Amino acid sequence: MAIGSVQEVLPTVLDSTSLPPLFDGTTRLYVSYTCPYSQRVWITRNCKCLQSKIQLVPIDLQNRPTWYKEKVYPENKVPSLEHNNQVRGESIELMKYLDTHFKGPSLFPNDPTKREFAEELLSYTDTFNKTVFTSFKEEAEKAVGAALDHLEDTLSKFDDGPFFLGQFSLVDIAYAPFIERFRPFILQVKKYDITTGRPKLAAWIEEMNKIEAYKQTQRDPEELVEIYKKRFLVQV
Repeated sequence: MAIGSVQEVLPTVLDSTSLPPLFDGTTRLYVSYTCPYSQRVWITRNCKCLQSKIQLVPIDLQNRPTWYKEKVYPENKVPSLEHNNQVRGESIELMKYLDTHFKGPSLFPNDPTKREFAEELLSYTDTFNKTVFTSFKEEAEKAVGAALDHLEDTLSKFDDGPFFLGQFSLVDIAYAPFIERFRPFILQVKKYDITTGRPKLAAWIEEMNKIEAYKQTQRDPEELVEIYKKRFLVQV
């Protein structure tokens, strides 16, 4: 799928030795290449074909430049968006902001029923992620299975496409970075394929992997697995 098919050379990651950008009114999206929350907004930017309108500024989260907290975003987190002399944060809010404040294909449905359901699914992302994260440290396979089954059921709600709302939307973008990490990690560590018995989820992953705007943001699965191993102290 040729959504956001504009290609770009990714800029170098900035660390504590890097000078700050020139604060000249340029619209900038501050991210970490390995952060799923950043990836949400990065995908949205690409889907809107805003590569030439919004400059990508990657930050090294393990060795952050001091100027990022002091001059850009006091919360010292990513993602953040510098636009019209204001800096905003929080990934889902930034996804919505890009969709409503910039030109490009709309990523939110007009249908009231779908809009309401979209808000429910966006709100559920934190619950879903926390459930899966908890299972990394505890024996919580049943809870994870139930959460994944919920996604499978949700993907069956609309029959006009393979995505959560039938057609591709911000909802798919919100879940994709986490599924991208959960699937290989659980497969390697728990020896469990999350798509087993979930054909809708398997088809959704397959369709997502065809979207150029998303593919440009993906990392090597082995890199993501290693990051999660270190984060969750899993001994394998």
